Amino acid sequence: MNNEISIDALPPAQIAEKAVQAGLKKAQVDLLSLFLLSILGGAFIAIGAIFATSVTAGTKDAIPVGITKLLSGLAFTPGLILVVVGGAELFTGNALMLMAFVNGKISLFQLLRNWLVVYAGNFVGALATAIIVFIAKHYTQGAGAVGLNALMLGEAKSSLDFGQAVALGMMCNALVCMAVWMCFGARSTTDKILSIIPPIAAFVAAGFEHSVANMYYIPEAILINTYGDPAFFTAIKHSPADFAHLTWANLFLVNLLPVTIGNIIGGAVMVGLIYWSIYLRKVG
Repeated sequence: MNNEISIDALPPAQIAEKAVQAGLKKAQVDLLSLFLLSILGGAFIAIGAIFATSVTAGTKDAIPVGITKLLSGLAFTPGLILVVVGGAELFTGNALMLMAFVNGKISLFQLLRNWLVVYAGNFVGALATAIIVFIAKHYTQGAGAVGLNALMLGEAKSSLDFGQAVALGMMCNALVCMAVWMCFGARSTTDKILSIIPPIAAFVAAGFEHSVANMYYIPEAILINTYGDPAFFTAIKHSPADFAHLTWANLFLVNLLPVTIGNIIGGAVMVGLIYWSIYLRKVG
């Protein structure tokens, strides 16, 4: 009998089995715990967004755009690291629960229950973080450069075409779920962190759309544009009218609706269903 303990990462076939078991465990979490973990998930992703917004503030004319995007991507990675290592529930990562459903381990009701509760909790956590950060007047830092960056990010995300937002959401969550997938194969905390950084930095640098991150980015921009100090707008040489797409209706209809659809396709189908078909589908 071989009792040797391996420190190597799990191979993909074993990761698939582990992903199914993880989906089963997530489906069995009680509602209160699930919702609280989801609030944490939204807050953790918001922290990544805050870091990315701060790091890239004022860089537009100072460094090449590619470097700015790279810095933004790297700065955003603590969001998913906190979710995975710290322990939280994230709607986009939970798209992989489709594997447990198609494998017959959980019901459609259990799958949708998890997705709906986690999505709602993520929104609460991200929005609460946006409110706290706004009250802290984080947007005034750097002579208003941080706030201007937040406004520009929110305006761009609120101006997407529907099909464009779906496609950007698909690509985003394919990368997010690949990060989660590789974490299932990790043997240590260090392994998990190193598995997260490249795909998350890639999706942010490429400008792909993450529904939970946008639950922070756009509300924060709306709060700044609606309630920001007049002195702030004087400092950045802009007025609220310059960011006309920043509305609550655009948050939900222009961004979150199509991006969420894209996130589900990208994570559940492009990663979860494909890997299930390769490693767990019964043949013959």
